[in-house]
Amino acid sequence: MAEEGVQNLAPNVYYDRQFDCQAAKILPGEYYVTSRDMVLVTVLGSCIAACIRDPVLCIGGMNHFMLPEHGGDPDSVVSASARYGSYAMELLINHLLKMGASRSRLEAKVFGAGQVLAGLTDVGAKNTAFVLHYLDREHIRLLASDLGGSYPRKVYFFPDTGRVLVRELRTLHNDTLINRERAYRRVIDTVPIEGDAELF
Repeated sequence: MAEEGVQNLAPNVYYDRQFDCQAAKILPGEYYVTSRDMVLVTVLGSCIAACIRDPVLCIGGMNHFMLPEHGGDPDSVVSASARYGSYAMELLINHLLKMGASRSRLEAKVFGAGQVLAGLTDVGAKNTAFVLHYLDREHIRLLASDLGGSYPRKVYFFPDTGRVLVRELRTLHNDTLINRERAYRRVIDTVPIEGDAELF
């Protein structure tokens, strides 16, 4: 569908019986934008998900990124990969603007950045500092956030209404999330950056 955008692998789109609507599961390095009545779902450890929407047109989207920048300076030129927050934010915002959203109306809710990987530097704290600085610099109003802590989260975002449900996952029945973040971190560190984006 022309209205939706996907970076890297296409999100898993399925029917969610709990909410009685279509759903898209967003994995690290992916984003999804829609104007349809559906829910965007992700599970976060140290990663961040930004949910951004235009409340007048009821267009919204979610991204999922692991690291803030390729270099470290939040004011530097963005890296060319959605694995990094700077580029992931540009991809999401640019797609919203292409669908008719007004930059002046954009509002955000951000989630994640937990300290869930023992033995690693606090990626979550760096992600938190990055995303708050980015939204402030771009003059995007922050309506809500749930950042930090030591537990993973499951996030449900309804772009047409702006509603968000967040559930802390205090017990994980398997190591899927932790293994996924470790594997994704290895990919980030070893796979060359490809592609570019049109920046507004």
